[in-house]
Amino acid sequence: MQQVKTIVITGASDGIGAAAARRLHRTGHRVVVVGRSPEKTGAIAREIGAESQVADFARLDDVRGLAAELLAACPRIDVLANNAGGIFGSRTSTVDGFEQTFQVNHLAPFLLTRLLMDRLVASGASVIQTSSVGARLTGRVDLDDLQHERDFGAVRAYGTTKLENILFTAELHRRYHARGVSAAAFHPGSVASGFGSGSGSFVQHVMGSPVVRAFLASPEKGCEQLVRFAEGTPGVDWESGAYYEKGRPARRTNPQAGDAALARGLWERSEDLLA
Repeated sequence: MQQVKTIVITGASDGIGAAAARRLHRTGHRVVVVGRSPEKTGAIAREIGAESQVADFARLDDVRGLAAELLAACPRIDVLANNAGGIFGSRTSTVDGFEQTFQVNHLAPFLLTRLLMDRLVASGASVIQTSSVGARLTGRVDLDDLQHERDFGAVRAYGTTKLENILFTAELHRRYHARGVSAAAFHPGSVASGFGSGSGSFVQHVMGSPVVRAFLASPEKGCEQLVRFAEGTPGVDWESGAYYEKGRPARRTNPQAGDAALARGLWERSEDLLA
């Protein structure tokens, strides 16, 4: 009989997050749907009969509040799926003073994971990061310019944060796997979802094209890897610390993705920024 897990999915009000929530709840797991929009998040939660929490990752106080709510509501957390993210058309600072892409895609999930860490360790949890092939195509991490103050571009900033998701996964594995926490990052494929909408970016233009969307995978197809990681057993069904594309460890990655010193430096720099 399959183990019933408590699974927290951020960015679950739309796209692959919502599709994964539907599937995982349908197979009997306790799913907590987390989203930015109260209306959309509540609608998904009501549709499948799941719990929900609202948090805007562009506000770190929302992330801290979310962590407190999850700790109060969930005696154990078996899976944390850091799936929320986005691409933004212009360089914008959040209320916390960080570049929006960097905060929403990396710093906020890093903070959430750190705040939940004792519970994740106690639960022997899996932490799943939704990354992107953009990490290889446009990502470049400079620890002295994490927020692209010198060379901002929407696609460049997005690719860099997706590379940071991979580095965070590797360092999370290094620091906490011996204590029972497993981690993986994955590229979900090119999915027809609301990704990039409202960003005013080139990506929004391309992804919104009817011709392009005809060739994209459905969110139900795109969520398959997330579901596999959530339901599977690390070390048996998937390898902790790895980055996956098309259901297997990626053969081609950004050269920086395997830089252990960079992964360590990113973790330490992220902690410094949050302090």
